[in-house]
Amino acid sequence: MGKFLLRRLATNLILVALAASLAYMLAATTMNPRGAYEGRQPPVAEEVIDATLDAYNLNDKTPVFERYLTWAGGVVTGDFGKTWNGGSVNEEMGRRIMVSLRLLLIGTLLGFALGVAVGAYSAVRQYRFSDRAIGVSSFVVMAVPVFLLATLLAIATYNLNRGLGFTLIEYTGEYNPRLSGWDQFLNRLNHLILPTISLTLGSIAFYSRIQRNMMLDVLNQDFVRTAMAKGLRRRTALFKHALRTALIPSATYFAFAFGTMLTGAIFTEKIFSWHGMGAWLVDAINQNDVNSVAAVSLFTAVCVLFAAFLSDLLVASLDPRVRVS
Repeated sequence: MGKFLLRRLATNLILVALAASLAYMLAATTMNPRGAYEGRQPPVAEEVIDATLDAYNLNDKTPVFERYLTWAGGVVTGDFGKTWNGGSVNEEMGRRIMVSLRLLLIGTLLGFALGVAVGAYSAVRQYRFSDRAIGVSSFVVMAVPVFLLATLLAIATYNLNRGLGFTLIEYTGEYNPRLSGWDQFLNRLNHLILPTISLTLGSIAFYSRIQRNMMLDVLNQDFVRTAMAKGLRRRTALFKHALRTALIPSATYFAFAFGTMLTGAIFTEKIFSWHGMGAWLVDAINQNDVNSVAAVSLFTAVCVLFAAFLSDLLVASLDPRVRVS
């Protein structure tokens, strides 16, 4: 298993470098940072614009491959360059990474755990009312785009707070900066409720459908019936044998679902006014900020491929055949 995981890790590192490089080349060839300085009143001299863009490694008059080598050399040493207005990409990314990871990690873990549990329960209760209700609810949630779901949650919460006459659930921002200590911690948790729900519901629906189908395939297998025939209680046989085997396909889909959640996080952060990596990507594209777009793309690639590596770990721990390959 060790060699298998090392090969996967090495492959993922290569893919991260390739994805980040392609993202930089695409941003550098399609964006126009010069546009942020042209058309100003009073006009800025072209020599001044060139000198400024050269200092930020954004000058379109410099060959794109040369700019890429400068950027890549900085990334290797931990320097992601300058933003379009001369700010530090490293500092901006440092402020935003934990904001996004807070949403993504909680949403991913909750979505996976609850989706698997709901799907397994639905399979065990096949064709009963609870199974049908879960199925209909899952398809409805999967049919609703993340941005629409987040907007509906924000509107519903606003009306709820207005009806109650006080703020029960926060629907905008990350926290109240006027609070401190334990009060601010609780306030942060309150602000986390709606964004987490908007991201998690889709994952729960997605995993529940996969897990239900896989669980139904396993329930009638000979090894499950044999385990119960040997005296194991039905619950023990379901958890120890059926669920473990049925989890393998869900673990395989883990990385793909994480990539979808990253896309949803972009809308969620903008709608709920969270200043994370997703919101930064939208702002950077609007500002033709090549280095910032490349930094967010690198972060995204690392997250997706880290999720893929976790998926490999899950599969290796669940499937004994992987450990001998």
